[in-house]
Amino acid sequence: MDTPLLARAALLSPFKRPRPDAHVPTTRLVLPDVRIDLTRLAMYERVCGFATGADALPVTYPHVLGFPLAMRIMASRSFPLPLLGLVHTSIEITQRQPLAATEAYELGVCVAGLAPHRRGTQAVVVTEARVDGEPVWESRSTYLARHRTTEEPTSMPPRGSDDAKPLPVRAEWRLGADVGRRYGAASGDRNPIHLHPLTARLFGFPRAIAHGMWSVARCLAEQGPQDAVRVRADFKAPVLLPGTVTYAADGPAFELRGGGTDLLHLVGEVRPLPRPAAPE
Repeated sequence: MDTPLLARAALLSPFKRPRPDAHVPTTRLVLPDVRIDLTRLAMYERVCGFATGADALPVTYPHVLGFPLAMRIMASRSFPLPLLGLVHTSIEITQRQPLAATEAYELGVCVAGLAPHRRGTQAVVVTEARVDGEPVWESRSTYLARHRTTEEPTSMPPRGSDDAKPLPVRAEWRLGADVGRRYGAASGDRNPIHLHPLTARLFGFPRAIAHGMWSVARCLAEQGPQDAVRVRADFKAPVLLPGTVTYAADGPAFELRGGGTDLLHLVGEVRPLPRPAAPE
């Protein structure tokens, strides 16, 4: 999120009145022949805990590549939700094959629609990566604009309730106050709710909060390289910075909880994609 986009968003946000039945822009932005900046990739890998120098991209990295296109759409006058203060609430990723760091990709981003949420209105943003015209990676992200509403959510999270039995703890991470700034520098997502306590308080948070995509990337880094997979993650509660969290996993399921508490920050799963049937 660069400075001109932030300035534009700051000017437009007060005039936007989010609601689930608002008009959704039909814009689809495409960026052809995207090459990976290996220095920036290494920065991303370090802040998220991935091994550096691997041949394949982290499964979450195409989200970073498509993020500038998503921001251009969400900062536009036609996008009905205020960009500043948007909270990433979930993501579903479909990776059809490992993605090479040396490959060229065509990226496309669009807004698929709006949906009611018990705390406001969510936008569904779709990002797709193609190689030689064939889709190799896709994500569907939801972003929440918080406002007063009497609407009921249209769907429920796919995995149980916040009171579900915790998964076995695999690691504990102490997070510094600079995690949001470091991830913002690597990813380009400099939403002010992630950067400093003062700017986070302007949007109702007591301190800066970690990016949702940092949280899911950090969990997936703990699991190691991914092949053809489908990842689903729901962001339940903000991770305040600085802080301590515990990573837990069992089979395909993983979660992030507050260190020494039952507060559930993130719940997700990663499953292999079914292999296509062999031709007869």
